[in-house]
Amino acid sequence: MSDYPTTLDHMLAAWNELEPAKVRGHLEQALAPDVRFVDPTHDLTGIDPFEEMVHAFRKNLPDAVCSRSSPIDAHHRLYRYHWAIHRGGELVLPGFDVAETDESDRVTQVLGFFGPLSVSGDERA
Repeated sequence: MSDYPTTLDHMLAAWNELEPAKVRGHLEQALAPDVRFVDPTHDLTGIDPFEEMVHAFRKNLPDAVCSRSSPIDAHHRLYRYHWAIHRGGELVLPGFDVAETDESDRVTQVLGFFGPLSVSGDERA
């Protein structure tokens, strides 16, 4: 596993936090104030909208567990890793993120993808 900033651990901890009042503390340790988060269902900027997204996730899947499911690969303040959401031991959703950090290691951007990347014989250059 590559070296990576602990801010990525704090961001993951926010998703797994069961006490709503503690989510913000994790996010403030992890995120730059103008963080951008983009995945197939969200495109938002700022800690407040990020926090609202995490609370909505936890409300919809109160017993879900989020984890990284791969090592973290890194270069030039960019970090890529696979993640998974499990519920009751069952896989709910796998995915892949690329996160970027600033000079103070705060996450400035997260680009997320859902599901595995399909590989077919119809590869296009």
